[in-house]
Amino acid sequence: MELSREMAKTACHALQEKKAEEVRVIEISEISPLADYFIIATGGSSNQIQAMVDAVDEELAKKGYTARQIEGNRNSTWILMDYKDIIVHIFSKEDRLFYDLEKIWTDGKKIAVEEL
Repeated sequence: MELSREMAKTACHALQEKKAEEVRVIEISEISPLADYFIIATGGSSNQIQAMVDAVDEELAKKGYTARQIEGNRNSTWILMDYKDIIVHIFSKEDRLFYDLEKIWTDGKKIAVEEL
């Protein structure tokens, strides 16, 4: 769990460096086998979303973590990055409101980015 917490912290820092909006962390380890943490962030444009994806992938790679899978492409408005222990969701504003993952995962424990 400590390893996944460090991964989440690294991903959040990378997102914040690219001016991600509304970065949220939900601990789901006790309610789902999918991962320990979901990280959700919003980008204002497709270019910003791609920059956020690149930054997260680069920073986690520097620490030896590689994505199992990345869903979405340069034109996508929702990118899912699966690192096994953490899953990073990067949305456009519209898609984030539409899919509302925070509401779906209300049983998860919300953690402030600063607490990581």
